[in-house]
Amino acid sequence: MTISVSAITKKNIMPNMRKIIHCDCDSFYASVEMRDNPELRNVPLAVGARPEQRGVVATCNYAAREYGVHSAMPMSQALRACPDLVIVATDMAKYKAESARVQAIFHEYTDLVEPLSLDEAFLDVTASDRHQGSATRIAGEIRTRVREEVGITVSAGIAPNKFLAKIASDWNKPDGQFTIAPNDVEAFMHSLPVNKIFGVGSVTAKRMQDLGIHTCHDLQQQPITELSRRFGKFGTRLYELCRGVDERPVRRERQRKSLSAERTYASDLPDIDACISALEPLHEELQARIGRAQCEDRISGRTVKVRFTGFETTTIASAGIDTTYEAYVALLESAWQRAGKPVRLLGLGVQLAPPEDDTQMGLFDVEENA
Repeated sequence: MTISVSAITKKNIMPNMRKIIHCDCDSFYASVEMRDNPELRNVPLAVGARPEQRGVVATCNYAAREYGVHSAMPMSQALRACPDLVIVATDMAKYKAESARVQAIFHEYTDLVEPLSLDEAFLDVTASDRHQGSATRIAGEIRTRVREEVGITVSAGIAPNKFLAKIASDWNKPDGQFTIAPNDVEAFMHSLPVNKIFGVGSVTAKRMQDLGIHTCHDLQQQPITELSRRFGKFGTRLYELCRGVDERPVRRERQRKSLSAERTYASDLPDIDACISALEPLHEELQARIGRAQCEDRISGRTVKVRFTGFETTTIASAGIDTTYEAYVALLESAWQRAGKPVRLLGLGVQLAPPEDDTQMGLFDVEENA
C-alpha cells in the first residue's frame, strides 16, 4: 500500500473536525459488584474464577491495583500479591444488563455509537446540538447520568478522532475526563510515549527504544519509507498515528476480526499426546462458534495458543482457509515444541478477513505473540 506523504501532511495541517468521545467504564465488573454490595467498596476486589479453578482476574478495583493486581493475571498470583484479596465470581448476565443501560444513555446523545466491549464505546457527537455542540460538556453530562442512573463511574476522552479520544479517556482515570482540542494535537503528540500508540506492544516498543525512539516526536523524525521497511504494513500507520492522524469513522457495528475458543485445564496436560487428545472438543467448540457467527467465508488464517506451566505463552498462526482438526494438530505440534513443557491452557482461533467493502486497516489489527 502506497501512502502519499503530502496527503498525510495535509491531514496534519487541516485536522479532522469530528467530535469523538471515548467512554470507558471504570473497573466495570468490579464497580457493578461494589455497587451491589457496599461491603466490597473499601477492600481489594477481583472478579473471576478462583485459583483452584485455574482462574484469572477478569477485572479488579483500584484498591487491588495498588498491590499490582491486574486483568488477565492468574488468580493464584493475584492472591500472592494481595493475600486479603476478595474474589467474586463473574456474573456475565448481570454485566450485560448493566452494559445495556449504559449504552442506552449513549444513544440518547447520538446514533453513531460504536461499542468496543461491554464497558466502552466511541461516540461521534459532531452533529449534536446538545450543550451548543460542546463535546466536552456532553461527555460530562453522560458521566453524571451514568453515575446517578446506573451507579458506576465512567471516564471519558474527547478528541478530533478515535485514536486520540481513546488515549484521552485513560488520562484522568478513574472517574475523570480529558479533552484534546484540534489545536492542541501537535503539542500533545510531541511528548507522548510511543507505547501509548495502540498496536505498539512491549516487543515493538523495545525495538523502537533500541533505535532511540521513545516519544512520538522521535517517531516523527523517521521517514515513512524507513518505518515501512522496519515495521511493514504497520509502519505507514505509525507515520500517521505519531502525528495524531486517524481518519477512521465511528461505526455503529464493529466487524469481528477473529474468533477463538480456549480452555484452562484443572491439571496440566503433561505432554504433546495429552494436548492432542484435548484438542478435539476444543476444535468442535470453535467450529460451532464459526457456524453461529456465519463467518466461514471470511476465514483467512488459523491460530493456536499454548500456555505452559509457569505461564509462558506462545501463539502460532498460519494463513489459509483450512480449519480441519488435522490443520490445528500440525500447528499445535509446532507450538508445543517451543517449550516442550506441561500445558495449562490451549486455545484455537481463526483470523477473519474484512468484508469486501471494508478493506481499511484497523487501528487494533497489530498483535504481538509472547
